[in-house]
Amino acid sequence: MKTLASKHRLAGVTATLAVGALVASGASASTGAGGHFLARFHTITHVASMVPTNGPAKGDQNPYGVAVVRRSVGKLVKGDVLVSNFNNAKNQQGTGKSIMEVSPSGHAQVFAIVPRPTNAKAVGLTTALVELPRGFVVVGSLPAPGGMSANMTAGALTILNSNGKVVNTIKGGPINGPWDMTAVVRGNKATLFVTNVLNGTVKAAGKIVHRGTVVRIGLKLSKTNATMTSERVIATGFGEHTDPAALVVGPTGVGLGPNGTLYVADSVANRIAAIPSAMTRMTKLGHGGVTVSTGNLLIDPLGLAIAPNGHIISQNGGNGNSVETTPGGQQFAKTLVSNGAGDLFGLAIAPKASGIYFVNDIGTGPAANSLELLH
Repeated sequence: MKTLASKHRLAGVTATLAVGALVASGASASTGAGGHFLARFHTITHVASMVPTNGPAKGDQNPYGVAVVRRSVGKLVKGDVLVSNFNNAKNQQGTGKSIMEVSPSGHAQVFAIVPRPTNAKAVGLTTALVELPRGFVVVGSLPAPGGMSANMTAGALTILNSNGKVVNTIKGGPINGPWDMTAVVRGNKATLFVTNVLNGTVKAAGKIVHRGTVVRIGLKLSKTNATMTSERVIATGFGEHTDPAALVVGPTGVGLGPNGTLYVADSVANRIAAIPSAMTRMTKLGHGGVTVSTGNLLIDPLGLAIAPNGHIISQNGGNGNSVETTPGGQQFAKTLVSNGAGDLFGLAIAPKASGIYFVNDIGTGPAANSLELLH
């Protein structure tokens, strides 16, 4: 079951700025009346269904991660959008294995079928999805064979090339239920920030444990591979728990602000948290980071992205709103993008800051299991 009657929801998030989970320096755009980025947009357009209609992943559903392709290489086309699926055709959570590629005009096709990265008999692609230079795509998985919380295992980060073929896998150590991810690229080096939601969660059997983490991973990019050069937990103490309907709830969306602070959507506590000096810090920040803003419009924040004006955009599963929050904690703009509870997951700022791509996994008719555009 994908839906949830309470404010909590299964999810993860994705990206920052106009490159879909890649933080680029110097980005700028007019942000509309009063500096509100969301104030620019008033229309929601259905782009395409994210359910594969044929092949080994036919029927995959529950779209999670969103990333915009920055340049054409291999099977990737500049301006297309990548979307990862968490459920299989039986609607079992933690079992989907397909990444869809969608053109702005709505043509959707399978970019990759991700093989099992661990011994678990499932894949379960999460909101952790980024596209890097040279066409590398990194996607997280949280396998739950049979769609059961009790069966959840650590998962991994799978690195694919531009043709959708696996070139590397990052697993073990602090990677434990990678739920969402963002990336920063400088030359031939990339830095990933990954939220993890399975640290003691299954053993707690539904009770909240404050052990969710953010892991910083360094990558070196060559023409044919992306290899890990460093790995460090930079924050811990985020709430996480299993849920009979949502499978698991924990820290989700991440985005790096222009001030070097990493912002995290804390789904359990209905807040946005901050991790200062995220690129360089060598110490582990506890207690779930520093609270930026909590409550009010923030109800189960899931997907998170940084707008060109430096404000934090979050998708809230508990009220169907996109919410704009300043780094100082002021919530001053909202846009209703869904009438469902808990159907919002990943998002990405569209090229040239022309809108927000987001996934809707409940909805009705064409809006079910779909990619949408707020513009």
